[in-house]
Amino acid sequence: IALRTQHLLAHEAGVTDTADPLGGSFFIEALTDELEARARELIERIDELGGAVAAIEQGFVQREIDEAAFRYTSEVESGERVIVGVNRFAEAAEEVELHRLDPEGEARQVTRTARIRAERDPTAAAAALAEVHRLARSEKNLLPPLREALRAHCTIGELCTTLRQVFGTFDAHH
Repeated sequence: IALRTQHLLAHEAGVTDTADPLGGSFFIEALTDELEARARELIERIDELGGAVAAIEQGFVQREIDEAAFRYTSEVESGERVIVGVNRFAEAAEEVELHRLDPEGEARQVTRTARIRAERDPTAAAAALAEVHRLARSEKNLLPPLREALRAHCTIGELCTTLRQVFGTFDAHH
């Protein structure tokens, strides 16, 4: 643990980037100033877009998150950003036991789902899914119709399919 702590301080926290990180607090002040300047730039960009809600609606926030995640992952993978135990000072990979689906459990679940579909009121289930679809296209709260659809014994798969029809599938690049 002591060795890992030293690795974390040296490579992730950046403590060794200066001779005396807390002496005179220049190092800490410089980091704080940089963080503040970057935060101000981001706030100004959001204001230019018309505020937080407008920035979200225009996809700005999601793009920023996507770009930051991509940059972070690239830095970790290239070794530019050190993550102790991941890309530096990692122990030899141990064999991970994969979870194997129990075929009997899968068969029981398939049978159970088929039974629920056969025993439910098909008109009520179809109406509940139609209501979820209708309200998903509006600005209204989806929780009540989702709850009703579950009470009508609609499956999670049916609900996901209905929501995908309205919202599509998430694509981080668009």
